[in-house]
Amino acid sequence: MSLQQTPQSRVFVELLPWADRGRENYLLSGGETLPGLRRPLSPAPAQTPTREVHVSGTAEVSASPDRAQVVVRVSSTKEAAAEAKKSVCRRLDYITQSLRQQGVQSENVTVTKDFKRLENAYHMEAEVCITFTEFGKMQNICNFLVEKLDSSVVISQPQFYHMPGSLENLRRQVCLAAVENAWRKAQEVCNLVGQTLGKPLIIKEEETKEWEGQIDDPQSSRLSGSSTVQQKIKSATIHAASKVFITFEVKGREKKKKHT
Repeated sequence: MSLQQTPQSRVFVELLPWADRGRENYLLSGGETLPGLRRPLSPAPAQTPTREVHVSGTAEVSASPDRAQVVVRVSSTKEAAAEAKKSVCRRLDYITQSLRQQGVQSENVTVTKDFKRLENAYHMEAEVCITFTEFGKMQNICNFLVEKLDSSVVISQPQFYHMPGSLENLRRQVCLAAVENAWRKAQEVCNLVGQTLGKPLIIKEEETKEWEGQIDDPQSSRLSGSSTVQQKIKSATIHAASKVFITFEVKGREKKKKHT
């Protein structure tokens, strides 16, 4: 008995081009698939590492007080109310008139009055609060009032202070000064090694410090009650220090082209 020959089967294979990376398998007849071969991706071109210089910069800035306040007190105690008022108002008018003649603006002068009755008398007290921006003028006016008025007029010691916003302005100034010092340092380093300083990559303020007066003056606290005007100004001076860290890009110097 003869055997029937089995018909030969045919296999069809589709060859995918290398550019077709989306198809991962080869399609066979009958819906079967065979694993496809992936073309290895070409490695990305290596990037040249950025050359950097890291520097720190410090700065210290101080600001003297720009305002001073002096309080002049006038008081009188009399058996009659009218006499107490008259005594205080007379000296008060003299003080305010002297301030105007010395060029003190009215918005820098504040006058308050207090009148009360004691057991067998009347007491009136007035305060003239004066704000100065010129400390030399302040001293001249205070000396003048001490000379012209009697001991019933009390002139306080000047209180020095800063106008609002002075501390914040000082903080900005010291930070910018520290950044400038760091930039100059990096510039000099690059010039020394024959390179060109590029743009800043990182700017960071690492440390800040603020204080009032001189930290290395142990006598300032003990002499606070009998300090001179200059010592008081020195004690009211505020200081600020800043330290920054900056990373700069470093570029090679371009070679000059020779002209033929």
